[in-house]
Amino acid sequence: MKVKRCYNFKHGDKMKAVKRPFIKKISKYWEIVKNFIIKNKIIFLLALPFILIDLITRIAGHNLNFFAAYRLVPNLFTIIWIVLFLGISLSFKDKIGKIIYSFFAFFSLVMFLLQNVYFSMTKNYFSFTLLESASEGKGYILDTMLDCNKLVYLFFVIILGLFIYCLKKYPKNKKFNKKVLINALVCFLILHLITPLFLGRADENLVWSTWKNPRNVYNLYNDSNKSMRVSGIYEYTFRNLYVTFLRKEKTDEEELKELKEIYSKEVTKSKNSYTNKYKDKNVIFLQLEGVDTWLLNKKDTPTLYSMLNNSINFKNHYSFYTGGGSTFNSEFAVNTGFIVPLSYNKNSYSFNKNSFPYSMPHLFKQQGYLVNAFHMNSGEFYSRTINYKNWGYDNYYGLIDMYKFDDISYELDRALFANPEYVDLMFPKDTKFVDYIISYSTHMPFTNNKGVCKMLYNIDNEGKEVEFKEMSEEECARRQTRETDYMIELMLQELKSRGLYDNTVIVVFTDHYLYTIEDKNILSKYKNTKNNLINKTPFFIWSSKGGKKDINQVTSQLNILPTVFNLMGIDYNPNYYIGVDALQKNYSGIVFFSDYSWYDGNVYVVDGEVQNNKKISKGSLISKNEKINELARKNDLTLKYNYFKKSK
Repeated sequence: MKVKRCYNFKHGDKMKAVKRPFIKKISKYWEIVKNFIIKNKIIFLLALPFILIDLITRIAGHNLNFFAAYRLVPNLFTIIWIVLFLGISLSFKDKIGKIIYSFFAFFSLVMFLLQNVYFSMTKNYFSFTLLESASEGKGYILDTMLDCNKLVYLFFVIILGLFIYCLKKYPKNKKFNKKVLINALVCFLILHLITPLFLGRADENLVWSTWKNPRNVYNLYNDSNKSMRVSGIYEYTFRNLYVTFLRKEKTDEEELKELKEIYSKEVTKSKNSYTNKYKDKNVIFLQLEGVDTWLLNKKDTPTLYSMLNNSINFKNHYSFYTGGGSTFNSEFAVNTGFIVPLSYNKNSYSFNKNSFPYSMPHLFKQQGYLVNAFHMNSGEFYSRTINYKNWGYDNYYGLIDMYKFDDISYELDRALFANPEYVDLMFPKDTKFVDYIISYSTHMPFTNNKGVCKMLYNIDNEGKEVEFKEMSEEECARRQTRETDYMIELMLQELKSRGLYDNTVIVVFTDHYLYTIEDKNILSKYKNTKNNLINKTPFFIWSSKGGKKDINQVTSQLNILPTVFNLMGIDYNPNYYIGVDALQKNYSGIVFFSDYSWYDGNVYVVDGEVQNNKKISKGSLISKNEKINELARKNDLTLKYNYFKKSK
């Protein structure tokens, strides 16, 4: 009888025999793949720099901890866009094809620089909604590019070199290939329709956690960071363009019904010990550019520090940072009681066609006040002239709109009080007034080689023979903030000289933390920088005879307007605002941020889960998660459907 050989093998030989068929299969598949790569190596070469552009851009945002770079969908989007780019260029004759390929390469490199420079600076990917405020930052483009992580430029040079090499190796097509073009277009269209399905199902009803559902992120496209993570740079670029400029919002009857129910609720406004405390006094809203918590101290800002210690001081205050237009977002919140939408892609300064009959200036003007705004910058920035008029201001006075400057001395905050005619506009005679004054000097760049810090360095050493010494970023930030403090000193002197000192209330708050500083280690020395609590900023309300009172509950820009209304004895409907009076009895403070994380002074919650090892009951956690969702929903739907115009 013939015995099968495998039964006579030793154990090791038997295992080898078992493995051989598997190894043969692997080898066979590898040969197929290898031959395919060799056969199409020029296509893979042409695709390589496009792939690197996307991967590097998304990997730069790995700390966002949302939708990892290896996930299927963003990579699939990138592949199908590259198939489209190469399909179009390779279907034409070599010269025309090279031009088309070069165009796609140039476009991709521009997007690479734009996204990575902006992300390096702000930790947010660029959105085309920011183009509306592009003129605001045009003077600082070079500084921003120089401050960028130098690895961005290293990768840029490498990818540029790859594109140049690819053009040298570009295949010579003798004729137009219609089949290649059609196949590329069909492949792109079919896969582009299918790819979003791999993101899973969208929440049919908006719940507090909807913002973190990848499919909802893709559908709404309101969060630039998350949208980039689920899309890749090419899909993000074209979809962001579409959402920003082409997509029309449809009227949803269910949303309108929900909005009507929100405003049908009766909210009782009760009086408290602060009601009418400053009735009929003049008011100055003083919005400080970048004056962070660590910059408000006795040495750097003696005037502000003195005021702080004779004021109602909100010690746990936060200013929203949204990655773009943060200064104007604070203006919008303080003047209207609303914030930039969280659930759809629209900046706050684009709501100049919305009606805000219950804004700060409108209600003060009903009480006989003159309401004007003052800032060094032109009214064209953030469309301030249009927006401030829409909110109800009598005028927006841009310093550089009104007076000619031969240099940039208007960037010094003291310039707001240098012209007697301009100052007279701030403090009109024989009438009550509200002034909204916006400072500027604590603005990048923070170097005494240029900008505000350079001017101040020269002023400090005027007439002295001193050897130039370069100042650190921190030194410049402190010196520039001292300039803002000097402006406030001049303002108080004007109030005293005009007999207005004891009859004026000053509401002081900062627009955003000093995110524009390049060396983030400076921030780490003075505050919590690990999460959205980095947004902590100063807010206090001063009066010459007001006394000192510390408020420890959490507040944000949304609390400023109703709190001031109550202090000034302004009659208002609390249901017409997102925030509440922070001085009311039993006030329970809470602040939420653009990613729906929130903080109530005890727990910091992200994705519905507590992050800071503090205790909160399950019921309270669910209740507050729902509350944040309701507030965000009310905010966004009110703006989306221009509710107050229809309800007047």
